[in-house]
Amino acid sequence: MLQITPQMRILVAVEAVDFRKGIDSLAELCRAKLNADPFSGCLFVFRSRRATSIKVLVYDGQGFWLATKRLSKGRFRWWPQGEEPARALRVHQAQVLLAAGNPDIDAAPVWRKVSGPVKDFV
Repeated sequence: MLQITPQMRILVAVEAVDFRKGIDSLAELCRAKLNADPFSGCLFVFRSRRATSIKVLVYDGQGFWLATKRLSKGRFRWWPQGEEPARALRVHQAQVLLAAGNPDIDAAPVWRKVSGPVKDFV
């Protein structure tokens, strides 16, 4: 089972890819275009040209996982823009993206420790 942990680095490729590509082609794309090591344990997210599907590639120490999500209706409306080949996301943002949401505005704020002792209100 593929588990996304808070310690994972998540990179979303800005440019759409040909979805006929498999594990080896996407791993090479990580090296060549994203300047990242596909064996690093980083989770890589790619989008199809029509924005109806995404692929997730990750190496778990034994082998690669390749997962695909294809929406039955609609498209992935949000996708990073810019000159950089990839954009890093936090885990909670990636979960919003995988649910076809906008990680920039739909994500809950990052958890912060409450400062000071908690007082009982009775």
